[in-house]
Amino acid sequence: MLLAPLGALAVIAALLHEGLPSRPRGAPSPLVGKAAPRFDLPQVHDAGRWVSTDSMRGRVWVLNVWASWCAPCREEHPLLVAVARDAPVTIIGLNHQDDPRSAQEWLRKLGDPYHATASDSDGSAGSAWGVQGVPQTFVIDAEGIVRLRHAGPLTRAVWEGQVLPLVRELRG
Repeated sequence: MLLAPLGALAVIAALLHEGLPSRPRGAPSPLVGKAAPRFDLPQVHDAGRWVSTDSMRGRVWVLNVWASWCAPCREEHPLLVAVARDAPVTIIGLNHQDDPRSAQEWLRKLGDPYHATASDSDGSAGSAWGVQGVPQTFVIDAEGIVRLRHAGPLTRAVWEGQVLPLVRELRG
């Protein structure tokens, strides 16, 4: 009778020791090589204006999924502000499961690297993109095909070693 609870505790202890099974950050996204999920969402700064994936057709662009409550998003944000100033790429923000007022305040205080920021307060667009945590960054080609997904905060090494070279390659 005591063996069943002890066995269950042993399994839980083993999982906690080894880490709960999950999709590793480096795992490829099933979206890579497929059409980017569509969204048409209100902008964080002006709910009367909308951001859509369709409006990006014909351009190579980067989608950065973030939230004001996300500590790793704060970690990557200075890099995004810097590269937005210097890099030849359009960065669209997808503010995921966040209050638009909090997002507006974040961008006002920390700088706004985004060409436009879509408000995904219910998380439905992020879900369609396979977002299970933030931040995540995607590169989308001019035909609307996802070419890269990076889960976790962007670093200078990832930007310069993966994202920017891919953007340049896709632009020809």
